[in-house]
Amino acid sequence: MTSLFVSIDGGDGCGKSVQIAILADWLRQKNYDVFTCRDPGSTRLGETIRNVLLNRHDLDVCRMSEMLLFMAARAQMVKEVILPELDAGKIVLTDRFLLSTLVYQGYAGQIPIDDVEQIGKIAFGKTMPDINFVLDVPLEIAEKRRQNREMDRMEKRNRTYHQHVRQGFLTHARLNPDRFIVIDASQSIDAVAEEIRQVMESKLEK
Repeated sequence: MTSLFVSIDGGDGCGKSVQIAILADWLRQKNYDVFTCRDPGSTRLGETIRNVLLNRHDLDVCRMSEMLLFMAARAQMVKEVILPELDAGKIVLTDRFLLSTLVYQGYAGQIPIDDVEQIGKIAFGKTMPDINFVLDVPLEIAEKRRQNREMDRMEKRNRTYHQHVRQGFLTHARLNPDRFIVIDASQSIDAVAEEIRQVMESKLEK
């Protein structure tokens, strides 16, 4: 059995969801058993929290409450779906994980990074992705990709906030080069998918 936990992360408009779908199809074609999930979400509790965090524009949710709600949804997802699927020998692909909270509520939201990491350890222990992809895209390109879709609460935040988000991803990846793989997501969908596949092939061969 090949169990592997993989996250694909990045700012809004980087193409995470598309790349997860492509990667899942490729792995299944190679006869791997794959489970995909999204953070927050993928459980009844997680989807309820996701709706509050992303779609309830009438609610004023402070950064600390945001962070704790994301952690609650993530803790439920780890216990209810991620750990059981990994125990079953599957490759688990998640659309976002702890890094997003470190960036959106930490680097961009000014909650101390150490505090966010400590709460993450309390919420779900040592369950962390084996491979962390960070899809990086210039703000101008991300904005163009988002302009023809209905935006959620996070996406509607101002340009300065999204600049801090992008820099947060790059800064944290640079500080932890052994844990995060940054990919230029301004390339074509096929080019990004190929880079992800190359990394996955090297990991699966070990």
